[in-house]
Amino acid sequence: MPGSPYFDEVPKGILTWPKLLTYSTPPLILTLFLASKYDLILETFSILALSFIIIGLFRK
Repeated sequence: MPGSPYFDEVPKGILTWPKLLTYSTPPLILTLFLASKYDLILETFSILALSFIIIGLFRK
């Protein structure tokens, strides 16, 4: 991998940005689509923000 800090390949068990985006993008798009369809955008972003805050506090 050019520009990678790893010599050969990514070690097993490490979550990289490309892998994270492939896992999280489809559910996020579906969630935002359904939120906009049912007019729940504010509630959806509130729950997402609250969950990010909780995750940040636990990872500290």
